[in-house]
Amino acid sequence: MKYFVTGASGHLGQRVVKQLQQVVENGDTIFAGVHNMAKDKLFDGQSVQVSHLDYFDEGTIDQSFQNTDVLIYIPSITYNLVRRVQEFENVLAVAKRNQVGSFIFVSFFADQVNNPFQMSPFYAYVPRRLAGSGLKYAYVRNSLYADPLPPYLPELIERGHLIYPVGDQPLTFISRDDSAKAIAALATQPTMRDHGQSYLLSMTRNYNMVELGKLMTEITGHHIGYQPVTVEEFGKIYPNEGGAELASMYAAGGRGLLAEVSDDYHRLTGEDPTGMTEYLKDHYQAK
Repeated sequence: MKYFVTGASGHLGQRVVKQLQQVVENGDTIFAGVHNMAKDKLFDGQSVQVSHLDYFDEGTIDQSFQNTDVLIYIPSITYNLVRRVQEFENVLAVAKRNQVGSFIFVSFFADQVNNPFQMSPFYAYVPRRLAGSGLKYAYVRNSLYADPLPPYLPELIERGHLIYPVGDQPLTFISRDDSAKAIAALATQPTMRDHGQSYLLSMTRNYNMVELGKLMTEITGHHIGYQPVTVEEFGKIYPNEGGAELASMYAAGGRGLLAEVSDDYHRLTGEDPTGMTEYLKDHYQAK
């Protein structure tokens, strides 16, 4: 079996490659698709083959996807909607041409038809294209990553409150480590992956911002309350970090569209995901 992971040098991609190494069978091969080949050193000492992959160079895609049994497609990080769709179309065309055995799309749960997040059309579009592609496929819908929260805590301690513009609506999270573990488990289970299934990866509960602030207060020893800014203000606070696009995502959260919880992580792995309390305790480092 040949497993191919796109975006393998990214935060999630590296973790998926690492998890795959723990669950594939002897004789299986894992290929890491990397755009910047200077990052091939990330996989030194691992039982992984690195392949140059440029989403806009079909030659590199063609060479990479040959004889692929399971393709794990992790999209690039861009807020350019048209470019992201074209990237996927390039990947899909070559996957079909090379008769890829199974296509796993790593998605996000902001795919509802009434979701104002700028990238929501992409996440809604891809599953529909896969449904008519003739390929065997499944997709995972990640909830919000918990990983940015611990590095954000010093700023929150200084502010004294969370500012997400979501009002009284809760948000759902998952860690990248847990996401990667579930994706690797899915990749190795044909019954779970080859029939157009959709899985939502989330912790076992969600949190409104008052609850999240109280939890952060307990862990840090500093009071963190909740004083939301407006969606427009949020975008202006972080202009160099995709502020406007992230603001559109939190606008979706304010409509209750980022609150869904499921037990799909347990279905795929047989385990429970890391909870928010444990995650923050494990990753917060007081200064």
